[in-house]
Amino acid sequence: MLAAERREHLLGLLAREGKIVAKDVAAELGISEDSVRRDLRDLAADGLCQRVYGGALPVSPAVVDYTARQSVAPDGKRKVAAVAAALVPPGGTLILDGGTTALAVAQALPQDLACTVITHSPTIATALLAHPQAELFLLGGRIFKHSAVACGAAAVEAAQQVSADLCLLGVTGVHPEAGLTTADAEEAAMKRALAARAADTYILASSEKLGTASRYRVLPWEKVSGLITDADPHDAVVEGIRALGVEVLPAD
Repeated sequence: MLAAERREHLLGLLAREGKIVAKDVAAELGISEDSVRRDLRDLAADGLCQRVYGGALPVSPAVVDYTARQSVAPDGKRKVAAVAAALVPPGGTLILDGGTTALAVAQALPQDLACTVITHSPTIATALLAHPQAELFLLGGRIFKHSAVACGAAAVEAAQQVSADLCLLGVTGVHPEAGLTTADAEEAAMKRALAARAADTYILASSEKLGTASRYRVLPWEKVSGLITDADPHDAVVEGIRALGVEVLPAD
């Protein structure tokens, strides 16, 4: 089989199965695992898959910049946001991550809700200026323009000085085996710092993120309280996550 034919075979397998296991493909095609890994490196370099240990997963569509992400699955994000906003108790303290789904959460919070919101996103803080009962704390640091959030050592240090009842966290990839991932190392570190300061952490994930992966691990499943998603409750990825003992809150 020519290299171009192998590439098309791998892309077809990824579309049908949602993953590629290098040793299985090598056995099927009668070639070495090294050949499969080289093909996967080429596909990953073209942005067509995300390499993981033992093979590859679909690349997340949420790795585009902030402006482009606003047009990705807006209905799904609103559904997820409505469920997430209902988790914030009156008088409670919320750590709200940045990103377009988190912005939808800010917009879904009741105008008269008395609460404290801690965020590292100037966009989130601006959206909550019209909430008269919400106390706002903006964590500072280097602004990562791709996601419009503060990251880096200064932002992580600031996060370590706060505590909250609830953290609502966005990621770009959600997978039972690959875990919770994002595309930037510093952003992943900031998300871990935020989650560590809350009693409960819920992941915000519209359905297009499920079954995909990005380069950097954010958290293992045992570190989160649950997942909020608009995906079909009987979706194989959702069932795989639930099998890990993770609470899945449906947003439909």
